[in-house]
Order: sequence, then structure tokens, then C-alpha cells
Amino acid sequence: MERIDPRLLEGVRLFNEQEFFPCHDVLEDLWGETLGEKRDFYQGLIHAAVALFHFGEGNLGGARKMYGSACRYLEPFRPVCESIHLERFLTDLHRCFEELAAPHESYPAGLTLNESLIPRIERVT
Repeated sequence: MERIDPRLLEGVRLFNEQEFFPCHDVLEDLWGETLGEKRDFYQGLIHAAVALFHFGEGNLGGARKMYGSACRYLEPFRPVCESIHLERFLTDLHRCFEELAAPHESYPAGLTLNESLIPRIERVT
């Protein structure tokens, strides 16, 4: 079985506890030391955490930008990478950002992050 870096496990734990900024910090440390294709995978997870952080803080422009970037980085790694069920994660992330990501002339007034739609990162066992 593939060895999973403990920083990824800690990043997943923080993400699932909705501690998005600390998650970003932990994963950024791992990303900074990674060479090769998995670097993009980690970048995608970082951008997903930052997107949710911005959405929760009401920074809709930043949230939308980071959401799009997260999806572009993570899509090539579907369905599973580093024991993370990306298929489910991306489906749930799309659902969470559906209203914000839809084409608008301006951001929907009063749009806030629906906490019941925040995705979790599930590991494949």
C-alpha cells in the first residue's frame, strides 16, 4: 500500500473540520516540497480550501476564482489520488459552488456559503 504523507492526512483532517486556512498552510508546506505531477494535485486541494475560506468570508470574487482553479488542478486526478475519493469530492464541491459559479452579470446579492453543502474529503479504504 502506498505511504501517505502525514501532512496530507493532517490537511484532510483540518479541511473536514472546516479549518480551511490552517489546512492551506499544512498543504502548502507539502506542495512546496513536491516535485512531479502530484504537485498539481496538492495545489488543487489548497485552492479548494482557499475557495471555501473566501466564500465563508464573503469574498465572492476570490472564492469563484479559487474554485475554478481547484477544479482545473484536480480534474486530471479523478477518480482517486493519494487514497482520496476525488470523484465524490469534486461532485460535492461543484454542488457547493453551483450558484456562485453560474454565469452572472454580478454576484448574486446576499449569497453566502451554505454550510450544509461544504464538501468533505473522503479517503478510499
